[in-house]
Amino acid sequence: MYIDSHCHLNFPELAENIDDILAKMKANAVSHALCVSVEIDKFSQIIKLVSNHDNLYASVGVHPDYELEIEPTREQLVELAAHPKVIAIGETGLDYYRLTGDLEWQRERFRTHIRAAIACKKPLIIHTRSAAEDTLRLMREENSAQVGGVMHCFTENLAVAQAAIEMGFYISFSGIVTFKNAIQIKEVAAAIPLNRILIETDSPYLAPVPFRGKLNQPAYVKHVAEEIAKLRGISAEEVGIETSNSFNRLFLNK
Repeated sequence: MYIDSHCHLNFPELAENIDDILAKMKANAVSHALCVSVEIDKFSQIIKLVSNHDNLYASVGVHPDYELEIEPTREQLVELAAHPKVIAIGETGLDYYRLTGDLEWQRERFRTHIRAAIACKKPLIIHTRSAAEDTLRLMREENSAQVGGVMHCFTENLAVAQAAIEMGFYISFSGIVTFKNAIQIKEVAAAIPLNRILIETDSPYLAPVPFRGKLNQPAYVKHVAEEIAKLRGISAEEVGIETSNSFNRLFLNK
């Protein structure tokens, strides 16, 4: 009924309890999860994990916050993305919140990921924080609409969401949408077309209410769906069906 479109199951706090994590997914009607890459040198861990489970998928990429990582090349990303369990490029993007100074390296890394996605014809998983204008500009300049993708853990305003949707992107909401003070995010979740929404946990981070402040896991993605349903005046089941269909359409061409 639900699909977690963005989590980090290879992170130690989740990987060490993977059997329990998967059992709780099943108990909470979470059928699949996408384990998202943030470091190339940990990519083999992700592939090993997802290869053992039919309902887990992987992406390949380097997070924009990871300044000291060896820069991936387009060719390297394309080669790693050829693995049959890899269904996306990322997470990639821009983050001007945590890092300051000359961030041209971050913009070049983002361009490399977009070019790799176009080369291997796989969608992008985009992270943007305090950098919406530049993120959208680079998406346009690099023709990211050729492959589309998802704006993960969305925290921007409606205008940014609409601009991304116009380029063929989906908007993914995390547990933040359940937070009482997340007014702007709630407004976006209520306003954009339901068929352009994905849901995620970004676990082990950002656990939704009623688990806020605790370790997050894919089973909790249903609480994101329930909040979106409440905001839109529809059932959680409808949100689950629509977001699952969108995940399959975007990542699996179904």
